[in-house]
Amino acid sequence: MKKTENKKGYSFSNSHINKFSRDQALSKIYRYCAYQERSHKEVKAKLLTYGLRYTEADEIVSKLITDGFLNEERFAKAFAGGKFRILKWGKLKIQRELEGRGLTPRCIAKGLAEIDRQEYAKTLHLLLSKQQKTVHEPNLFKKKSKIARYAIGKGYEPELVWEEIQHLFE
Repeated sequence: MKKTENKKGYSFSNSHINKFSRDQALSKIYRYCAYQERSHKEVKAKLLTYGLRYTEADEIVSKLITDGFLNEERFAKAFAGGKFRILKWGKLKIQRELEGRGLTPRCIAKGLAEIDRQEYAKTLHLLLSKQQKTVHEPNLFKKKSKIARYAIGKGYEPELVWEEIQHLFE
């Protein structure tokens, strides 16, 4: 199974390219988009795996936008809210993921605005408190560092993490 990346940066496997007619692809992609929110980039990559040409894929993406099946702002809000509530990701990680999915800075900002500041601070506090109990390090400096690295790795802003760690160890 050979992975290929085309000139527009879409990655797909040659063995998974099916050949569907435009109407078949449209029918399948409507179901794909109805199942959950998708980014334009994801949908276009999926259409290319159906064996469509770039121009056909672009036309279908335009139709999906017009019909209200695709909306990147709506996708950004759903993605940011879900990743924060379910996986406890921080804003930086969510932002990187959304950028990787080809969203505009405006859409990303709208998505991140869905995260309530108080809930964000509360989640960070709980995350750090839990981590503090699991890290068994006698050296206080190393312990704080390990806890901070964990939260920063989850995408929380380093300055917020260190501020919260100071409060935890007071």
